[in-house]
Amino acid sequence: MYQRSQQIQTLTHNEISKGVATEVFGGSGSRFLLLVGLIVVLSFIAPNFLSLNNFINVFRQASLLLIMSIGMTLVILTGRGGIDLSIGSVLALSSCMAASALKAGLPVTVSIIIGLSIGALCGLVNGALVTMVGLPAFIATFGMMQIARGAVLLYMKGAIIYGFSPAFRFIGAGHLFGLPMPVIVAGVLFAVFTFVLYRTPFGKEVYAIGANRIAAELSGVRVNRVLLTVYTISGAMAACAGLVYISRLNAAESVIGQLFELQAIAATVIGGTSFRGGEGGLIGTIAGALIITFLNNGMNLLGISSLWQLFVLGSVIVSGVTFDMYFWHRSR
Repeated sequence: MYQRSQQIQTLTHNEISKGVATEVFGGSGSRFLLLVGLIVVLSFIAPNFLSLNNFINVFRQASLLLIMSIGMTLVILTGRGGIDLSIGSVLALSSCMAASALKAGLPVTVSIIIGLSIGALCGLVNGALVTMVGLPAFIATFGMMQIARGAVLLYMKGAIIYGFSPAFRFIGAGHLFGLPMPVIVAGVLFAVFTFVLYRTPFGKEVYAIGANRIAAELSGVRVNRVLLTVYTISGAMAACAGLVYISRLNAAESVIGQLFELQAIAATVIGGTSFRGGEGGLIGTIAGALIITFLNNGMNLLGISSLWQLFVLGSVIVSGVTFDMYFWHRSR
């Protein structure tokens, strides 16, 4: 038993060291340089870009994207096509159910727990479909995307729930220590999961599974349990982002969250997390989330059509994956 434990520790230590080194020295720094370059360019061409109100708005929006991207990063790090296409629909379902609980008179804390539980349950089902049924993550999460969206459309029937209590509104629209609450929520979650990913056995197992799943399993890593956990976290993070989102808007409806999964994928990929698994991490993801948000903000200020913004978002995803594959082949 001791020897087996040592094998796990050695394998996971090697894999996380490789993954973190790739992120810090091979990717994250360049992502932050790209972010700085984007800000400089937009400051010259986009009107009112450098205003304080605009930057506050950008960081609010980036906070929501970062929360969603935390779960997406963990899923993609596990490799073998790991992805979660359901987070936008799960966000809508969980936040609308929480909003219904609030309007029914349930306490804010209970309503939040309901929303987070629904998100986590959807993620757990995704994980079960991937690990126990053996479905590809793309198929499993695409199916959940349709199920969750259909469920919230049937439940809401086109209605809009609005007028939340001040206590709930504080989560998305309030300030603490002079900072918007969404920024604080995202910062706390980022700090927690950065610690989990880089400093705990679970985080080491995530990297080990992504780098070499067979070797990780032979070394004693409980692969299915880790995969179930990361998909559950992804669902919970989608729900958390949804709660912050409807709190800020002071309204919830069934159509929210559409295409949010694409933004989270883009932020994760641009942040340097590889679809091959085992490379990248949350440090790069925060840069990716800011790049995507500043890019969208700049296009809005320039009056660029939302259709072109979708084109740019898709191009960003394709470019990120293409560069990742190019540098991977060069390193072989």
